[in-house]
Amino acid sequence: MANRYLYLARHGEAIDEGELSPIGREQAELLGRRLAEHPITAVHHSPLPRAAATAEIVAAHLPGAAVRSGEVYGDYVPAAPPREELPPRHAAFLDGFTEAELASGPPLAAEAIARHAGPAAAETHELIVTHNYLIAWFVRHALGAPDARWMGLNQGNCALTAILYRPEAPPSLLFFNDMSHLPPDLRWTGFPAALRA
Repeated sequence: MANRYLYLARHGEAIDEGELSPIGREQAELLGRRLAEHPITAVHHSPLPRAAATAEIVAAHLPGAAVRSGEVYGDYVPAAPPREELPPRHAAFLDGFTEAELASGPPLAAEAIARHAGPAAAETHELIVTHNYLIAWFVRHALGAPDARWMGLNQGNCALTAILYRPEAPPSLLFFNDMSHLPPDLRWTGFPAALRA
């Protein structure tokens, strides 16, 4: 077994959760430039337009990287713990989803973890362009935190998170929500206003 470097990026800023805005396209371009220095061989992405467009822009900086879309990288609730175990704010957040939506996410999240959250057969560098919830789910998993802790982990648009999976060692969160490749005026989009620093 060998190391797996997993890079996770939220899509660029979008217009009404649809296509990328001009800011989102610029964010994706800058993310691509940053990742060009890494030996990434695969780009996985959500099929939603904002993530697919971000992945396309980023992949243009990664010659030879295979680009794949899949529902497993989509925008869904990865876990919905019992409401009585949650702080009131998180319980109220889950009330905004239907029972069908809450039931469909956990199997997809489990599949994403099974595919990517562990050492690889040979050293691997891969990127997943996805949404806030799935990135939070990977971070929660890497830290061994309770299922509910994915809530409250937020990423800016085109921010970058990296996790290292090594043989015979726990996962290492290398960095989280890193926006250093974005100039100040392009940072913090997609982040709740009250939490911007």
